[in-house]
Amino acid sequence: MPAHTPASAAFDTAAVKTYLLDLQARIVAALETADGLPFRTDAWQRPEGGGGISRLIEEGRVLERGGVNFSHVLGSQLPPSASAHRPELAGRRWEAMGVSLVLHPRNPYAPTVHMNVRCFVALQDGEAPVFWFGGGMDLTPYYGFDNDAQHFHASCKRALDPFGADLHTRFKEWCDRYFFLKHRNEPRGIGGVFFDDFAEGGFKQAFAMTKSVGDAFIQAYLPLLERRKDTPYGERERDFQTYRRGRYVEFNLVYDRGTLFGLQSGGRTESILMSLPPIVKWRYDWQPEAGSPEARLYTDYLTARDWV
Repeated sequence: MPAHTPASAAFDTAAVKTYLLDLQARIVAALETADGLPFRTDAWQRPEGGGGISRLIEEGRVLERGGVNFSHVLGSQLPPSASAHRPELAGRRWEAMGVSLVLHPRNPYAPTVHMNVRCFVALQDGEAPVFWFGGGMDLTPYYGFDNDAQHFHASCKRALDPFGADLHTRFKEWCDRYFFLKHRNEPRGIGGVFFDDFAEGGFKQAFAMTKSVGDAFIQAYLPLLERRKDTPYGERERDFQTYRRGRYVEFNLVYDRGTLFGLQSGGRTESILMSLPPIVKWRYDWQPEAGSPEARLYTDYLTARDWV
């Protein structure tokens, strides 16, 4: 099946935008309750067309930094990051909408998380529009817990099962391949699900599946945050957290398609880079002590596993 399917007459830009704005509002409300402090709201416009709403918290009680961004942007010509996989679409006008979030909790025992759902449309006069959906969510712990990993992956599977028995396996494997630091030869975290260029079943089916993934996020992540946010920790745990955050920065700046697309398409830099953690460390050729809790992250969690 081709990666992109011509959009049918049922394609509904307004419905996608309405859903995404509501999803952003619901997630921010849940996170404000969990943290106890409000998120900042920053609405912005893009000179080339469109804009967005960034919702951000910094120095929160639970979240050291977190952002939940909505964007709806338009352009006259696809940037290289969007047309690289389908060169026949190069030069088309385009429209993109999405909600993207990254949360960096303060407590080292609480995992970092990323979630994104988005829709893209390529347009050309005299031809049918071409649309596709993308997104997913993935978990990046610093100290691993089996029950956290099992809960997160089971939540992803429940979101996908109504749309095809094979989807979770496909999207989990895709996530394991995508969120991988080739120069380190290690995964970014313990994965989740990831999909892109998805239009199977037409607009209605693909949109429903994407909504199911977005709607699953709160229940997939908030219980883990509540479970770990008050765990006692010291300098050792904090130091390891800031070291491992460096891997997150490396992936987002070197490999992430969303970051590259945002920067190449003239998006708002502050909103694009809100995914980066506030405090990070790098060390030269550092290795954890054998048998330590830090070493268990590498041996037991940074490996492709079937958690469900």
